[in-house]
Amino acid sequence: MTSPPPLLFLDVDGPLIPFGATPRQLPDGYPTYQPTHHSPAADAHPLISRINPAHGPRLLALPCELMWATTWMADANDCVSPWLGLPELPVVDWPDPSDEDTSGGLHWKTRALVDRAAGRPFAWVDDEIGDADRAWVESHHPDRALLLRVDPQLGLTEADFGTLEGWFRRRPSGEAREA
Repeated sequence: MTSPPPLLFLDVDGPLIPFGATPRQLPDGYPTYQPTHHSPAADAHPLISRINPAHGPRLLALPCELMWATTWMADANDCVSPWLGLPELPVVDWPDPSDEDTSGGLHWKTRALVDRAAGRPFAWVDDEIGDADRAWVESHHPDRALLLRVDPQLGLTEADFGTLEGWFRRRPSGEAREA
């Protein structure tokens, strides 16, 4: 019996929609794109045009199960998926926040993503991942995990895709967690 593919938990703001650069860093502003697929719901979100539609085929080509891990929740399927040419993806359902969720610098998503992975290998792409998240995953997740922090001013880059492609194509060999 074949085991299911690894998961890819994908955030929207930062990894797909870059933000936060100053006019000095980007004098011409962020590049904008036209969708390759019609996305009527995207019209209500002015920053959607910052998402590079070429990311869709790159994400689909990864040997993994894609899953939204974003506060956009179902809106990611209504706006972002069509823009990228992605099918409707599963969405991580976030638990109610608690004081425990941010103790020691741990991101509020970390525990929920490890729970959702249910022991499967996973990669998490987000702009807010830190050392506390890596340490917590290392000690609480039994399989391999890649926590890829994306620079929110740049969004997903060629180097980030290279990291993801290499990690997903590598066979497990008991290596330590990667970040």
